[in-house]
Formats: sequence, structure tokens, C-alpha cells
Amino acid sequence: MNKKIAIIGGGNLGTAIAEGLLKSEFSLAKDLIITKRNVATLAGMKQKKVAVMDNNSNAVMQSELIILAVKPFQVKDVLEGIKDQLTTEHILVSVVTGILITEIQEVITIKLPIFRAMPNTAIAISESMTCLSHTNAAKSDINYVHDLFSTLGKVVTIDEKLMNAATVLGACGTAFAMRYIRANIQGGIEIGFDALTASLIAAQTVKGAAELLLQKGTHPEQEIDKVTTPKGCTIAGLNEMEHQGFSSSLIKGISTSYNKIATD
Repeated sequence: MNKKIAIIGGGNLGTAIAEGLLKSEFSLAKDLIITKRNVATLAGMKQKKVAVMDNNSNAVMQSELIILAVKPFQVKDVLEGIKDQLTTEHILVSVVTGILITEIQEVITIKLPIFRAMPNTAIAISESMTCLSHTNAAKSDINYVHDLFSTLGKVVTIDEKLMNAATVLGACGTAFAMRYIRANIQGGIEIGFDALTASLIAAQTVKGAAELLLQKGTHPEQEIDKVTTPKGCTIAGLNEMEHQGFSSSLIKGISTSYNKIATD
């Protein structure tokens, strides 16, 4: 049986989750609530018959599962505002970057199932990579939250100590991938394609490459070997990219993002 879900925080991620739940039909509009102080920005959700509110407490009282999707600096105040409405029957899922489960528990004081989830914005089209960790959760709670995010893409359960790393690889990684695709498009234009055609070729090629790994379970180098022929154009291009620091710059970028989360 589907639970009534309240999404506290109707920003980019909160609305993406709502859109994904509707698109996947995991939730019906009547079972969704989304909150934001400026509800005018949620007109699209309202048109889809999702309940839109500016009162977090009311949303919690009318729901069974709460998805916390606010900014990190807002978490304490938001939790303070809803903790009196929380019961042991609720499930709390935080998609907030950098906020530990213990930090949430300290504020709400009541013992209930708490999950941390790190999805990415592809959740809006049910293609997210979501990492989960949890505490105080029964098997039925774990299965429900896993099923919820499984309808929105791939899911993996990890130790919470890896959640910052998951944020960089799975969430920041979307931006890294987009930047690669953009560079591919620019290169395509330079060698003769119009922007629209270059964009299609670049995006579909990356999508196909990712699907090869997901469906076949192969290592990237195995697929690279199939494309690189002796003295061919692929290996020439790959070697030039490596000479220019392609792989090392990506690895350094990932490490820099991780260090930013770890030290803030």
C-alpha cells in the first residue's frame, strides 16, 4: 500500500523527486504533498493536482513518509519546526547533503526510522543513481524506501561514512558528465556538425556507452579495446586527451569536490 508522502522543500531536487514519483506512478498526485515558503513557484505541481503547502507541520501531520529536501543550513530550523508532529509511525528520509543521521536524531529526539538518500537530478526522469543508508529501520521500511527510489533509477545501500563520496560521484557527477558532453558538442561543431546534431550524437553516444556497462557488467577498458584499432583515430584521440591531462583532471576534480564537502 502506498504511503502519503510529504516533500519538505520544493526546490530543484524536491520537485524533481515529486515529478519522478508521479512519472513512475509509484505515487498518485493525491498521495503527494510538497512544501515551500513561496508556493507560487510550485504552480506546476499544483497543476498536476499535487497538494502544495507553505506549512511544514501540516504536511507532516497529513503524511506517513517525509522527504527532507531543504538546504543544509535550513535543516535544524525545519526539524525544530516539525519535531512535535513526528511520531514513531513516520519514516524520515533526508536528501540533504552533508547532514548526518545522528545530527537529525539529536534534533528530533524521537526514535523513528531515518534514512539518508543521495539521488541526482535525473530522478525527474526515473534515471537517478541513489545511494541509501539508514538507522532504526525495520525490514519493511527498508524495502519500502528502496522500492521508492528503485522506481526512480538505480539504488545501492552504502555505509553512511561513504555518503559524502556518493554525493560527489553520483550527484556532482551529473554536472561532470554534462561538462564532458558539452565539450564533445563543441568539438563536434569544430569538425563540421551543427549544434543540434552534435548535441544529439554526443548525448546518445554517452547514453549508449553507459548502458553497455550497466547491461553487460563490463569494465570500461574492455569496451574501449573494442573501439581502438592499431594506428586508428580512436587511440590517437585518446592518447592526445591523456597527454592533456584528461583522466587526471577528472580524478583531481572529484577529489577536490570531496575535500570541499569534508572540510565545510
